[in-house]
This record gives sequence, C-alpha cells and structure tokens, in this order.
Amino acid sequence: MNLSPEERAIGKGNFKTVINSDLTRREFLAGSAAAIAAGGAGLGAYYFGYAKVDNPVRVGFIGTGDEGNVLINNITPDYIQVVAISDIRPYNIFRTFYGDHSSPSAAANRCGLMKKYGWKSEDEARKQVKVYNDYKELLANPDIEGVIIALPLHLHDVVAIEAMRAGKHVLTEKLMAHSIGQCKDMGRVSKQTKKILATGHQRHYSILYANAVDTIQRGLLGSVHCIRAQWHRGNLPGKDSWQPPMPADLVAKLAALDEKLNKDPSNETLQKQLRIMQQQILDKDVDAGKYGYQSKKLASGYEVSPLEELIRWRLWNRTGGGLMAELGSHQLDAAGIFSSAQRKDGKKARPLVVDAVGVRSLFPEDREVDDHVHCMYEFEGPDYDPKDEAKKQKKIVVTYSSINGNGYGGYGEVVMATGGTLILENEQEVMLFKDAATSTSVGVAKSKGGAAVLDTTASGPPTAAASKAVAEGPVSRGYTEEMEHWAWCIRNYDYEQNQPKCKPAVALADAVIALTTNIAIREGKRYEFKDSWFDIDSDETPDGRSPSIKV
Repeated sequence: MNLSPEERAIGKGNFKTVINSDLTRREFLAGSAAAIAAGGAGLGAYYFGYAKVDNPVRVGFIGTGDEGNVLINNITPDYIQVVAISDIRPYNIFRTFYGDHSSPSAAANRCGLMKKYGWKSEDEARKQVKVYNDYKELLANPDIEGVIIALPLHLHDVVAIEAMRAGKHVLTEKLMAHSIGQCKDMGRVSKQTKKILATGHQRHYSILYANAVDTIQRGLLGSVHCIRAQWHRGNLPGKDSWQPPMPADLVAKLAALDEKLNKDPSNETLQKQLRIMQQQILDKDVDAGKYGYQSKKLASGYEVSPLEELIRWRLWNRTGGGLMAELGSHQLDAAGIFSSAQRKDGKKARPLVVDAVGVRSLFPEDREVDDHVHCMYEFEGPDYDPKDEAKKQKKIVVTYSSINGNGYGGYGEVVMATGGTLILENEQEVMLFKDAATSTSVGVAKSKGGAAVLDTTASGPPTAAASKAVAEGPVSRGYTEEMEHWAWCIRNYDYEQNQPKCKPAVALADAVIALTTNIAIREGKRYEFKDSWFDIDSDETPDGRSPSIKV
C-alpha cells in the first residue's frame, strides 16, 4: 500500500512489511526482481519462503470443470507437470485442452493445457496427458505422484481418501468435504498414510491478504472488533451461473448459431462459440447414473435427472453445500485469518456462536439451496477468556451476507478497528482508512472500467483513504502459490515439518464454520460452536454424523 509518511514511519523493517510500509507495490516488484531472478522462483515463492522445486511434480487432475480449469490456468509448469486428467463430461475434457472461450472472462481465467504448456495441437497434448473417464484408472497409474481434485463437493472425501491410500498426495478444492465427519476422515487418512493433503482456500496464499494481516499485527489499525464481509452476485432466474444450460436446451441455439455463421463464415468469435456449443451438446450422452448421480422429484414437482444433478450439482443438498460452502467459506476463512492476526499464541481464532438465516425469495422451486444467506458470528478476540467475567466480552463480531439478484458491492471484507479501517475488494484492491473514531463515508469506489464496486457509506462527511493499493496488472488470488507450495511440500517431503498452509486442521476449521452455519439456517436456531468439532481426533460433530475412520 502507499501509506502516508506517518504510517510509513511505523512499519519499517522486515520483508513482509515492505508492500505496505517502505515501498509502493511498483517499487516492491522492481526491487524484488533481482532476488527472484537469482532464485529462479516467482514472487509468491520469494514472499512466502518456499523455493523452486528441482523437477515438476507429476500430477493428475480429477475433475476438470469450471474450478478445475481455473486451477489449470494458474499452474506454474516449473512446479507441476500435468500428466493425466479424468472427467466424465466430454465438454470438460475439451475445455481442459483448448480453454474456455465462451466469454472474455472465461477465456482469461481458463486458458487450457495447450496454451499453458505450449503444445501446438491436441494430438501433441494427448501424447503428454493421459485421459481417463474413470478416476480409479488414473489413481492406478504409478507415474502420478499427486492429484488435484476439483469434483462436486460430495465426492471430495471419497476420492481424496482413495487417492491417499493409492499413494498419491492430494490437493482438493474447497470446501474440504460435504460433512464435518468426512473432513475428519480425510485428515485421519492423511496422518495414517503420511500423504500431504491440502485444501484450496487460496486466501492463505494471497500476498494482499498476507500484507493486510501484517498491517493488523503491527498495530496500524489498533484493536480489531468488527469484520463485515459480503459476496453479492447479479444472478437472476434465467441468468444463473449455477444453472448452466442442459445439452438438450442448446440444440435450437446451435441451429441459430450455425445460421449466423453461414452468413458470416469468417467470424472467428462465432466459430469458437459454435465449437463450444457442439461440445456442450455431447454431454447429453453421459450416463450420469452410472457414476452415482441420482434422479429426484422436488416438492414443487420439478424433476431432476441424474445428468442435471451432475451438471448443476451446486443446486442440490446431496451434491453441494450452497452459498456457505461455495462462497461463504472463502469469506469466513478471511474473517478467521484477520481475527487471528492479533493472537499471541499463533492459533486460529474460532467462532463462538452463529445466528443465520437463509431466504428463498428469488428463484423458482427448481433447486434446493438458498437464494440469499445472512449471518452473524462472534469470534474469540485476542484477550477473550470465558472464565473471566470482563474478558469473556472480548469478542470480534463478524457479519456476512451472500445474495443473488443484485451484485452491488461485489465481494470483499471490511476490517474495522479502533484506529482505522481496512477494506479488501475482489481480492484485487486494498484501502486503509485512518482515525476510525471519526465516522467516514467512503462513498462509491470505482473500478478502472468505471463500474461501482463497493459502498461502505456511513454517517459523516467523506474522508479520503490514507492509503490505497490498486493492482497495476493481474493480481494473483493465491491459486498459483497454493499449488506451488503443495508441490514444494511434496518435493521437500517431511510430513511433520513441511505442511501446506491450508493443511487438514486449518481446512477443517473452515468447513466447521460453513457447514455449522448451514445447520443453523436449516434448524432456525442460534448455534454455539464446540472445540471438539475442530479436533480431527474427536468423533463429535454438530450434525451427529461421526467419522467412519477411527483414530
């Protein structure tokens, strides 16, 4: 961050403070170039203290849909060599090689293996990458050292446990698993097999978030007492990213697109759209029931086929975890990171209680998950002591909302403390406001494109930010660094000493928060968190479903 001279004077010193004290972001990057070049590693490795690996880890991807392709987009080939993929959908396999060109945003975030590794054709790529439908065949491949799992949530524990028992190290997408008992099973198998298990809560590897933590730790904000987080999206009926079109719905659209291309055969955009739609339609032949997906009839009478449960898995309770698992887990992970920043014991702060409500007011009865969730948590503050009458009030209040139908404010976190306010927007921008004793009105911040991205209006006159850091190019959201560090842990294997930042105990804590919130919403009551739920070795869980694997 570009702090005021007074703030710069506070924070001179070690490497991890330079972004928000001594140097601007541009100066930091320029000053780091020599050290990075000498070490042969990237900025994340330089910042977080892991080195470049001697040779890339041979990895198989299990699940190459939306999130799997985002991870592929963020691979560093010097750390990871993809040697196999497994998916049951032809469309996903196509995107794995060619990338996703359905929109400019998709193309920017899902480049495909051919572009990532510089392969000229799919034939050349397939000589390097084996393709499986059945992930069990991938796990039987002795050339594979580790797997990255980006499957629907209900399969995380099943496949991760099989992979570890097959001798593979594992990185699985968030949430860790569909239930807390399953999370504990995964942690126990990791310990039993001594295989590295990481979970993809990428904020643990974001330099912007790490510097925000450093700002808190150095006392620039004073004492943190409130955190506000949100993830608001403009999804509406008929325009919902969680409800992609079914293959049968695309047949008529394909004919219309083909007609357009006949009139304009040289239009490359239409050519790409046509090819993508042709691949999407191929999914109609997938026997989803063969792979465990189920049909169901909702209370509204809406009938779900096994193929729809596969393609729209986020909409169903059996296969997904709703807004809290998909979005809220990221934000509450951040809240836990910030709440822990002032602790002296190095432990992650835990929530004490949650009040939450889920609302179904927007979408028709064609799904099971909530349209909106609104939550309030009480976290342990650094001086919290339940046995001391005065100190048991030393809490940090965290509020969270995730809504559809209105994307105002986007997503981000606001950390409020006695001496200032720290705002993180869209994992791309950080703003620091001093002297929080005076009420402020930040107003509406503008992105480079001019769109409104955040409003933190409160009573009082406008106050300028003491410091503001805006990305001067793509900012890593942590995907790259989490995979690099996972690979480094594998190449520098020491199960006790070299663990990923989001190791099983950390990932379990994030899952406990998200899944307990879902229970509180479903049962309509205030829930108190128990320490035993956060303990991998304890059989206690909030839903009563104990781990199946014994310690």
